[in-house]
Amino acid sequence: MFEDKFTEIYTKFKLNFYRGIFERLQERESSLSASEAYAVEVIHVLNEPTIGRFANFLQTSQPNATYKANTLIRKGYIEKVNSSTDKREYHLRPTAKFWDYYAINQNYVKIVMQRIRERFSEDELQQLANMLNIISGELMPENSESKLSEKTGGNENV
Repeated sequence: MFEDKFTEIYTKFKLNFYRGIFERLQERESSLSASEAYAVEVIHVLNEPTIGRFANFLQTSQPNATYKANTLIRKGYIEKVNSSTDKREYHLRPTAKFWDYYAINQNYVKIVMQRIRERFSEDELQQLANMLNIISGELMPENSESKLSEKTGGNENV
């Protein structure tokens, strides 16, 4: 029962996002394939990764990651930015075109969060926030390198 409800909530967020993507495809505003959409989301969550870090996260070769990044650059969703500490390396940064795309999901998150605030007491909200912090910080270690978690002092130059 509990697992079913968790999956149901996750699926509703995904479906809302996919609906927005397909609406944009019909309007010809989006030129991303499904694979490219996932890749640009990863770049965003990794917080301006290098190509090496992007490749490592995807568990793919550096040439494959470079190809994906160059496609996203050509389509205008990300840009290369020189590192402020080492001019020989560059980071991948989302562009304004990405942020327009990203807003599809974030707008729905904001709507749901407002409904949650209206429905639950402050104590319940605090309890939910505590549980979500534990889930994100302790129970999902496979994805702890994202910018959504605390920085662990790992090697950012990979």
